[in-house]
Amino acid sequence: MVRREPYRGLSLPRLWTVTSSARAVTPRSEPDPPIRDELLSAERLEEHAERLASQRTSASSPNAPALSARLRDNGRILLRCYRAIAEVIRNEGAITPAAEWFVDNFHIVDEGLRDVRNDLPEGFYRQLPKLAEGPFAGHPRVFALAWAFVAHTDSHFDPATLRRFVSAFQRVQPLTIGELWAVPIGLRMVLLENLRRLAEHIVQGRAGRQEADALANELLGVDGNTPEPTAFRRLGGRPLPTAFAVQLVQRLRDQDPELTPALAWLNERLSAGETSADELVRGEYQIQGAMNVTVRNVITSMRLMSTFDWADFFESVSLVDAALRAGSDFQAMDFVTRDRYRHAIEDLSPRPAIGHAAGGSASGPGVLPDLEGAAALREGDRLPALTRTAARSIVRVHRDGQLPGNHRHPHGVLPRAAPRPRT
Repeated sequence: MVRREPYRGLSLPRLWTVTSSARAVTPRSEPDPPIRDELLSAERLEEHAERLASQRTSASSPNAPALSARLRDNGRILLRCYRAIAEVIRNEGAITPAAEWFVDNFHIVDEGLRDVRNDLPEGFYRQLPKLAEGPFAGHPRVFALAWAFVAHTDSHFDPATLRRFVSAFQRVQPLTIGELWAVPIGLRMVLLENLRRLAEHIVQGRAGRQEADALANELLGVDGNTPEPTAFRRLGGRPLPTAFAVQLVQRLRDQDPELTPALAWLNERLSAGETSADELVRGEYQIQGAMNVTVRNVITSMRLMSTFDWADFFESVSLVDAALRAGSDFQAMDFVTRDRYRHAIEDLSPRPAIGHAAGGSASGPGVLPDLEGAAALREGDRLPALTRTAARSIVRVHRDGQLPGNHRHPHGVLPRAAPRPRT
């Protein structure tokens, strides 16, 4: 067992500034930053997962809006950004590689939005343990887990790395059955959140460049405009978006400072921000390069996740499955039968607040019954024989084809969040 330590994240995430209403996509509103943090190796990701697992959970989630509101907002913003970029393409305008990736693969984005809406009904959402502290307080623990994975892999989905990450978390704090099924839902939600932020940056960046071009045309008397060397004064002291400033720098770079007072004004504004024109341009190129990579990673990850065998993933990280496989022919059963055993064990638990395996303390649906020999299981020994009550329940499960209780995913034995590989 890993010694628990207070959670010290590598960085505190800024979740979002709007949760229930869509903002206008304009160059004046600053989008939330992309979900991107220091890239971590698999070993360091495991260490990070263990720190995440030390956070306390709560049975209630006060002052935390449901993630469904943000999901709806993301859907509106993503569609709005798609239409804005598609309009540019129709008008034969230039777009960045990131914008091209986004538009060409929007059907994958739309499918991801649909999947999350279907796979996360309110009843299932309420059952997920919520965090009691930290930047994700009130939100599902599995959502914070997915956020950390996405942030520290630059939105790159690698099944082997994800298995190690989830397993490392469970060395400190077991996850409930519902949480394990919700891992792909959480990942999709965070990837869509990240793509929304990136799409806003793409659209607003282009709007900023267009605004800078319009101002430069006025200053220089281009495209039939009468030269207005002081047109920049109407901007006053408003903040200059990076894309706007970079485009204006590039348009005015070769002008005579004596004839173009806007150059001195622009350099003065940049100096006030402790940067120079060259540094600003280099930084923008780096941002564009990073954005191209992240958008590509998001799209590729969502495509891979749609064909990944999530049932196999669940069983590979489930501590209950590991206990049932020890010294039995549990693995020889078909998936539906194994899943019925899991749910029967979950329903037989008289303690609704235990974690995914014995010894857990997470709030949420319990999954292990209070049987004779449970203490031995807590010490890592083989699964004790089921009591007659448990055996009768499982026999009834097989006979009637139904499971008692309601601590399970609403879509039945195999949640839609864990689709079988498509052909």
